[in-house]
Amino acid sequence: MKNLPKFVATTIRRMNTAALLSELLGTFALVMSIFVSGGSAIVIGLTLAAIIFLIGGISGGHVNPAVSTAMFYNGSMTGKEFISYVVMQILGGLGAALVYKGF
Repeated sequence: MKNLPKFVATTIRRMNTAALLSELLGTFALVMSIFVSGGSAIVIGLTLAAIIFLIGGISGGHVNPAVSTAMFYNGSMTGKEFISYVVMQILGGLGAALVYKGF
């Protein structure tokens, strides 16, 4: 973590790294299922249900910045947690788009 800005490295150390990683991978899987299925509601819904089942106990299974925003305004998350979750979700979505498009 030497190359990261100090505030980012401190936030990652204080937060549960497993939660951040699960949000990244969960969002990656959700966005990839949207691309691969062509937008099939059944496939997307089943994928989302599986993701929430698998990572819900680790991170809450937000996998969507809108859900994280609601949790932040609800008072369930701190500002640092909110920003960290949203950054990981955006990276997960961008990663899925890059993998799907073949870089």
